[in-house]
Amino acid sequence: MKIALMDSGIGLLAATAAVRRLRPDADLVLSLDPDGMPWGPRTPEDLTERAVAVAEAAAAHRPDALIVGCNTATVHALPTLRARLEPGIPVIGTVPAIKPAAAGGGPVAIWATPATTGSPYQRGLIRDFAAGVPVTEVPCWGLAEAVEQADEAAIDAAVAAAAELTPDGVTTVVLGCTHYELVAERIRAAVRRPGRPPLVLHGSAGAVAAQALRRIGARPAPESAARGGVTVLLSGREGALPEPALAYEEGRLLTRGVPAPVADPR
Repeated sequence: MKIALMDSGIGLLAATAAVRRLRPDADLVLSLDPDGMPWGPRTPEDLTERAVAVAEAAAAHRPDALIVGCNTATVHALPTLRARLEPGIPVIGTVPAIKPAAAGGGPVAIWATPATTGSPYQRGLIRDFAAGVPVTEVPCWGLAEAVEQADEAAIDAAVAAAAELTPDGVTTVVLGCTHYELVAERIRAAVRRPGRPPLVLHGSAGAVAAQALRRIGARPAPESAARGGVTVLLSGREGALPEPALAYEEGRLLTRGVPAPVADPR
């Protein structure tokens, strides 16, 4: 089994780790776009062009499925990617987990990039899946960029700033950017209020990984031998896992069992 994942940067690590835990025997292809990142500020047309190039680089390795490990790319490029690659390669997008978060009754906060916060896309998800539930949209200035660089001070500052914008009564936080799942526990610690119930976080990685297996008719087999390899593509060129990825457990997981190439930090 071979599963490919794509993103502009290391935001795909959360879904990658989820796939690895469900199927340690699966080969992984990680297709990143360091030449074109970040994708967020790009126009939808430009972003789609970059995403198609990254997806086609992954498709050349003949994966059984492709996960779009990026909320922004899913919004703008998913229809084009599916038109290009399906039915030969199932393409699975990443959508903020607003529906399961709202099922708990709220109040809910959605942490997302400034570009996504207040967007028609996100407002549509709130309308469709969170009607009647108190929802606060929280723009997380600089958080994805800080996570991408594994900049500890910048991560702490961005998390603290977003926590200040999160109402005290919030019981559930939707992590509306795949990068945020890499610092989920920092977010939990920053938002949880003394005397309040435990904070519930909703990411997308687990659901996306499970959906990828369903699309190819495979079952989870977490007890499988960890023999799956890792191929890293950097704007279409075979290379190494970016060094900041090793700052996160999700990145270090990929270096266990079958060795994964890692960039020289020098």
